[in-house]
Amino acid sequence: MDGTPQSRGVTVPLIREFRAFRVALHRGRRPESVLVRLTADDGTVGWGECALLDDQTWRDLRDRIGPALPRLDWDHPDELGGLRALGGPRAVAAVEIAAWDLWGRLHGVPVAHALGGTRTSVVTGARIPCQPTAEILPSLVNRYIGGGFTRITLEVQPGWDLEPLRTVRGAYPALALQVDGGCSYTGSVEHMTALEALDAYDLVAIERPFAELAPHADLQRSVRAAVAPDVTDLDTLRAAIETDAGRALSLRVGTLGGLTPARAAHDLAYASGWDIWCGGSGVFGIGKAASVALASLPGCTLPSDITEFVGGPEYLEPPLRATGGVVAVPLSHPGLGHEINGDRLTRLATDTLTMH
Repeated sequence: MDGTPQSRGVTVPLIREFRAFRVALHRGRRPESVLVRLTADDGTVGWGECALLDDQTWRDLRDRIGPALPRLDWDHPDELGGLRALGGPRAVAAVEIAAWDLWGRLHGVPVAHALGGTRTSVVTGARIPCQPTAEILPSLVNRYIGGGFTRITLEVQPGWDLEPLRTVRGAYPALALQVDGGCSYTGSVEHMTALEALDAYDLVAIERPFAELAPHADLQRSVRAAVAPDVTDLDTLRAAIETDAGRALSLRVGTLGGLTPARAAHDLAYASGWDIWCGGSGVFGIGKAASVALASLPGCTLPSDITEFVGGPEYLEPPLRATGGVVAVPLSHPGLGHEINGDRLTRLATDTLTMH
């Protein structure tokens, strides 16, 4: 799928400044994000974000990607694939999102249209992490249902799976439910039996049950729910499709290394008849705005994990919010479709990197 607009051939002004910020929602505490700001010679600014899960992501930006980016000659974000040789996927994703935002603003094009998106709105789902007891789950689920979310994903692990699922399904018989194993299961008989037992509760999908790809095919043959393996690159997705190791794909921009490889993964999964949904990355809204653009692609038919209940002020204008469980795709504004409150964000930075 080539959804890029006709203005693609217009040269992007040279990057005058590359800045990266290490930012925590609450100073000194996780969750943290890495923010990237690219400033072109004409003063146009593009922003990117990805969750900061380890110090290596920051080192990649500081030592390799940051010094290399201002010297690159590129006309379109698709041409930044070489950055993947310089750092991990999250560092590359933050830069690449900023490049898409900058390119869209320079050309007056929404990123959703540039990617080939066809939707004007995205249906959202919510995720609930493991809890101290299963008894508190119905009230948590009710909170999300009241907010209009149409699908709930329960994070599970060995020893915390059947009871919480039984509790939620008993309270909400008609609710669309998924589980996310976080790659915590193995292909052992005990773990496979536990996962097969979950299928009795009418699941939409079983996400990331195993770290290795091989057991997914055995599980998919045993359950009605779509299995969604942890896809980190196109080679893994191709192998999963060829071996029938799943029927659903969770598109994670940070895991895949940016919007360009995520779009390629979408196209491959869509052509293979897989169900698709998207996940946001980061807590300041920029990464989630990128996921909204991605979720506008035609193959993203399942509710996407884009918005969630987080504290703190809004950093985007207009704010990225779900209304009745639906997020509008901002098609009337260029780039990611939001103005970024850069001053407020940079005041939260615990570390700053600047390259000219």
